[in-house]
Amino acid sequence: MIKTEKLTRNFCMGAQTVQALKGISLDVESGEFVSIMGPSGSGKTTLMNIIGCLDSPTSGQYFLNNKAVDDLSDDELAKIRNKEIGFVFQSFHLLARNSALNNVLLPLKYAGTKKEEAYELANKVLKRVGLEDRVNHTPAELSGGQQQRVAIARALVNSPSILFADEPTGNLDTKTGDEVMNLFKELNDNGQTIILITHEDEIAHKSNRIINIKDGLIESDIKI
Repeated sequence: MIKTEKLTRNFCMGAQTVQALKGISLDVESGEFVSIMGPSGSGKTTLMNIIGCLDSPTSGQYFLNNKAVDDLSDDELAKIRNKEIGFVFQSFHLLARNSALNNVLLPLKYAGTKKEEAYELANKVLKRVGLEDRVNHTPAELSGGQQQRVAIARALVNSPSILFADEPTGNLDTKTGDEVMNLFKELNDNGQTIILITHEDEIAHKSNRIINIKDGLIESDIKI
């Protein structure tokens, strides 16, 4: 599903060039649950941005579902981000004045899904994450864990090939974080490919494979 070959990513900071990635090669198969770990500044988020089609490498190649991402137009990349990839972030990124249902409907609107079908899909995925009784609540009326579940529902509503989660439990207490991770585990057991960015060892061990990145290089890659 994902194949990278010698990815590098350089950033210019004044007169200096910083190498965030120094030649990352990895494969991720469909149905895997992978954690990418590393200290701050290791390159893990830069790697996620590239394989999530939010950024481009300085050099190297990236293949998504056997397609060379370099060859895709901006419109094709936008379509992939909307249909093939779901993102869950630490800060939820929900629209404050919108209900849970309307937050989840957003990707469907961008995809041009018909209204009746969109409402059916959004309600279905909110039920899947256990929020069928909270569809009309705004983020302010939801707990942190419930807000993250809305964010997960929004990421899932277009049935993406890959679900990316960047520090998804970072703003949650331990109990709520465990509940969210159990939801990810359940999704993966049902075939969802998940790539999780985390600096927490306990969280990473809830996945099936841990990739450690240090100084822009893969330090270890272990299946558990």
